[in-house]
Amino acid sequence: MPDDAKAVTTRHSELTLEEIAELLPGTGELMASVGECWWKCAYAARGGNWPLAAYFVRRVRSLQRKLAVVRPKYAGDLAAFEHEHIDPALAACDAADQKAFDRVFAAATDKANELHVKWAKPYIRWTLPDEPPKDLEMSGQP
Repeated sequence: MPDDAKAVTTRHSELTLEEIAELLPGTGELMASVGECWWKCAYAARGGNWPLAAYFVRRVRSLQRKLAVVRPKYAGDLAAFEHEHIDPALAACDAADQKAFDRVFAAATDKANELHVKWAKPYIRWTLPDEPPKDLEMSGQP
């Protein structure tokens, strides 16, 4: 390790900040998680499980904020997306307003697909799967 490299000591070794940065998830890993949360929020809303829908919308917001830190070139678009789409999705969840949620969800998905084109990833096109996820109860009933 060069003398001027800052290091962090772990239980098993010492890592430079560069080595730690290499361990951070990339855009693909973060956006795969965003996509997973995004479609789950839609099905939770459709099932009337508004707390779960809001949870997944907040997860999308959190993951996108992380992406803005590790990939700052996307920060402006992500901040605008949060203001224009995530905030209204949370408001629709808080109001348990299915019509508003559906409208916001569709507009946000369209915008995400536009941003994929803008950032030279036109082959990434989000769609809502035909069936709800099988790993969680999507209805509002306990």
